[in-house]
Amino acid sequence: MSDQLERLDRLPLRTNLRGLSPYGAPQLDVPILLNVNENTHGVPADVQAAITEAVAAAAVGLNRYPDREFTELREALAEYLGHDLAAENIWAANGSNEVLQQILQVFGGPGRTALGFPPTYSMYPLLASGTDTGYIAGVRAEDYGLDAASAAAQVRELKPNVVFLCSPNNPTGTGLGLDVVEAVYEAGEASQTVVIVDEAYHEFAHDNTPSALTLLPGRARLIVSRTMSKAFALAGARIGYMAAAPEVADAIRLVRLPYHLSAITQATALAALRHREALMADVEDIKVQRDRIVSELSRMGFKPAASDSNYVFFGGIEDPHALWQGLLERGVLIRDVGIPGHLRVTAGTEPETTAFLEALEALLDGQVSAPA
Repeated sequence: MSDQLERLDRLPLRTNLRGLSPYGAPQLDVPILLNVNENTHGVPADVQAAITEAVAAAAVGLNRYPDREFTELREALAEYLGHDLAAENIWAANGSNEVLQQILQVFGGPGRTALGFPPTYSMYPLLASGTDTGYIAGVRAEDYGLDAASAAAQVRELKPNVVFLCSPNNPTGTGLGLDVVEAVYEAGEASQTVVIVDEAYHEFAHDNTPSALTLLPGRARLIVSRTMSKAFALAGARIGYMAAAPEVADAIRLVRLPYHLSAITQATALAALRHREALMADVEDIKVQRDRIVSELSRMGFKPAASDSNYVFFGGIEDPHALWQGLLERGVLIRDVGIPGHLRVTAGTEPETTAFLEALEALLDGQVSAPA
């Protein structure tokens, strides 16, 4: 055990936190960073200017607390999402992770459980531990898919208090059919299970892909979470939000910290929403590069999963770590998600995508972990 872990172990930690490692991906200084699904295009200059102006205006009143209800932002988010949503359907926090944490503070906790379906977003069990919620790992098919019958059967058997459905799923990038969401919701009726559909990457889905937002009417236990980190290129601003029945937002108010969303955060989000056309143009470019990666990986003999996100999960790799290391040595950082035979790469700008593909070709020419 390292000295750091030994010192940590001497503290009177809660039992369920002992032995855990904090969430995090490698942060290395290399030219091409394609490992954490950021929007690598950056914020367009005109949007930067609008955010700067909005933040400057907000700075005038920083001696006062911000709008605790962030009403203007909730109205703007409701207008962006559509589907006849109103401000009372919306809640926001510092990144979608805080939204998920608040949901577990309300509907999870000691003696309660949350069900996830790994491989999926690795923060789910950590959020569960942080709120003293028991985490149950469900089962996916061998191809990492999740169908309605299997998911519903697991909910009926396990009777969780909360279910996480990640769509598109991280790290596989595949979307869930709405039939899965409907089946899980109905299966949780007896146990009054709260169903969270995590749509952090929904803006990158293929055209006409339906959102679980369409299922909200009449389903008080259904929550759809989103983020501005990805499509809006605001990972550094930490803005996430959810849509649900008004009573769910009221429940979240019971656990939120006072004035949790700063005036600067609110101003940044509002400015970005007002200039979303420029940001969505970059989303379309990312989708082109995503599809290009899928096509090129297939040509090279790998097995990329169909992706509705801004990243590509690909398998058929004889030695994933050797391939990851080889790319790193050529200045390209992608993600080893710990799944045998697989890696994940973010779809970046056209030059970044080209750098990744050319580095990968060079490794294959040198027979460094060729496709299995």
